[in-house]
Amino acid sequence: MENNATTPVVEAAPQPGVLERSLDLSVLVAELDKDVDQRLRRMGKNLKMPGFRPGKVPFNIVKQQFGQEAYVDALNAALEKSFSEAVKAAEMRVAGSPRIEPKKTEDETRLEFTALFEVYPEIEVAGLDGVEIERPTLEIGASELESTLDVLRRQRVRYQPVDRAATKGDRVTIDFLGKKDDEPFPGGEARDYPLVLGEGAMLADFENAVTGLKAGEAKTFEQTFPAGYHAKDLAGQTARFEVTVKQVSEAILPEIDADFARALGIADGDVDKMRAEIEANLKREVKNRLKSRVKNQVMDALLKTNPVEAPKALVEAEIDHLMNNARQDMEQRSGRKLKDFPVKREWFAEQARRRVSLGLLLSEIVKLNELRARPEQIKLVVEEIAQSYEHPEEIVRWYYAQPQRLAEIEGVVIEDNVVEWALSGARVVDKAVAFDELMGQRG
Repeated sequence: MENNATTPVVEAAPQPGVLERSLDLSVLVAELDKDVDQRLRRMGKNLKMPGFRPGKVPFNIVKQQFGQEAYVDALNAALEKSFSEAVKAAEMRVAGSPRIEPKKTEDETRLEFTALFEVYPEIEVAGLDGVEIERPTLEIGASELESTLDVLRRQRVRYQPVDRAATKGDRVTIDFLGKKDDEPFPGGEARDYPLVLGEGAMLADFENAVTGLKAGEAKTFEQTFPAGYHAKDLAGQTARFEVTVKQVSEAILPEIDADFARALGIADGDVDKMRAEIEANLKREVKNRLKSRVKNQVMDALLKTNPVEAPKALVEAEIDHLMNNARQDMEQRSGRKLKDFPVKREWFAEQARRRVSLGLLLSEIVKLNELRARPEQIKLVVEEIAQSYEHPEEIVRWYYAQPQRLAEIEGVVIEDNVVEWALSGARVVDKAVAFDELMGQRG
């Protein structure tokens, strides 16, 4: 831009916050008026108004109609240019947008302002020399494969009514009514409620009371809610329940046969092929979970070793991002627009602060140690992801068709590079982990 309407006065004075700075800016009134005039004349060349030929609207009418708009645009452009030149001269890296406030002045030849802003923190990177990182290990064998097959079978369970007492694993259909101080309470009543015993959908005392009952039998019992129960008005309280069992059904798991294989996507029903695919997918999943555990430890250790002050402006922007993602996720789950979905900024503040601090730290580590993702690394990750699909070559083409998709993979590779760099100086201790604990199948 040709605008020279400002004379920046650089006073990069620290504010109360560690990263906050200020700059004094001044705008010469004569230069500002000149720029406004130029903007209005350019605008008038193409302006169309009733009663005038295009571009022939008198200047005083143009000024009357659009003078304020031109003034604001000219002032914003002058301040933006001035601020940019000032921070460049002061060699400051600005985080977020500045807040520009007018200052009182008796000098009628200029307008004065103060720009308040934050800068990026200076980061001196320390590695994880001597820091202990626990690396979980797990070898996939026959028992892990059978356990996974069992999970897949339970996901496809069906239930068949039986004439016997209910036991763990059965699904009971019940009516129940809960009362506290002889009065029903919200959420304490249901009819034809399906309950699978042993899955923990209800408190243990409730399930224990139902266990052993047959269809048509009823029972009255007392239950004390835990002190930390989510419903505050019931926490630590004792209620009386009346339960009637209407049906008992036992679980029927599918056999591991051709029909089961076809249900899992094996078109020809080959059970051996199904087992091979499940084992390959399981090994990939276990590998990813083990890597994730190590990565989380490394990131936590890096932040602890290298505390980073996160600029408030970046944290606020990240909170906005997380809130938007939460809304979109809820809309996808519910299948409808959630205009008034209750989201509070404080829910995401700590997560946002951590993400910003970690992002700044990783960026510095990558720059100092040249840990950027190489094309061959990106290709390897894409091909590994594609292996879990029926037509891997199509998935590879899909990733390479859009730079944005590859950028996500690049981010993963960079994090892996940082983890490898950090582990080279850490004290790594291998520790075996149980399969059920790793896969979250406990209980």
